[in-house]
Amino acid sequence: MFRARVPASSANLGPGFDTLGLALDLHLEVTLEPSETDLFVYRGRSSGGGRDGGVPNTPDNLIHRGFRAVHEHLGLAAPPVAIAADNPIPLARGLGSSSAALVAGAALADAVTGGALGRHGVFDLTAALEGHPDNVGPCVFGGFTVAAAGADGNFQAAALTVPPDWRLLFGVPPFELATSEARAALPDEYSRRAAVLTASRSALWVAAVAGSRPGLLRAASLDVLHQPYRAHLVPGFATALADLASAGAFAAFLSGAGPTVGAVTDADGVAACKAALERFVGSGGEVLELAPAGGYTVERC
Repeated sequence: MFRARVPASSANLGPGFDTLGLALDLHLEVTLEPSETDLFVYRGRSSGGGRDGGVPNTPDNLIHRGFRAVHEHLGLAAPPVAIAADNPIPLARGLGSSSAALVAGAALADAVTGGALGRHGVFDLTAALEGHPDNVGPCVFGGFTVAAAGADGNFQAAALTVPPDWRLLFGVPPFELATSEARAALPDEYSRRAAVLTASRSALWVAAVAGSRPGLLRAASLDVLHQPYRAHLVPGFATALADLASAGAFAAFLSGAGPTVGAVTDADGVAACKAALERFVGSGGEVLELAPAGGYTVERC
């Protein structure tokens, strides 16, 4: 019997589309044990924001998919297993619930097979399955993660420690937004100016984290690549960005594909930024203050 803990994540962070991500201290916990047939029990968030629902109790789920994918990659037959998931991560909100599930299954399969893939192998496989590494990178390596494809198409990743005095806030609205819908809103082509701004601001994010220079984040978090095209899918998004800037946030951005809005501030700015996010989410949403997290862990139990 094994237990995996996998962090939530916030991806893109403004301009770092499919590239930048943060691991967050909100963990999917999954236990796995041998079984005569594949079984699955889900306890946690529903897509509507409540508890105890939202994912069918069938083996057709992302955790089992990740588990089977590792065995297939190794040329092995996946044994039947009973999986139970306890999930506090909001579903379809841009906080990496799908990636956490996929990584949990792959990490558990790696443990079952004696570490045949290792942490980097789990990243390679799950990034390929997702098609983009911005959420699985933080799930696997923790901290602030930068990932990109090399000439061979395989993803490379590096993780940095988030400065300890940075405070991370997330306004989670009471409605979901499917990643497929958010991606469909994006144009097929961009201007040279958009490409330059995106590359330079993403690089500035890395410099801000590496040098513990939060003042760089105002410029680093500005985006022209995806947020302007998704704004109509997230009511109040533009107002939230303006309110957070007025509240003193160093950075404000759409978390992943949305609809959650994230912000980076310091201790002095927490109250004002929380108030801005509370106005954004309304009475049915929630505001989360989350610490940075490490990558996944697996233990025998």
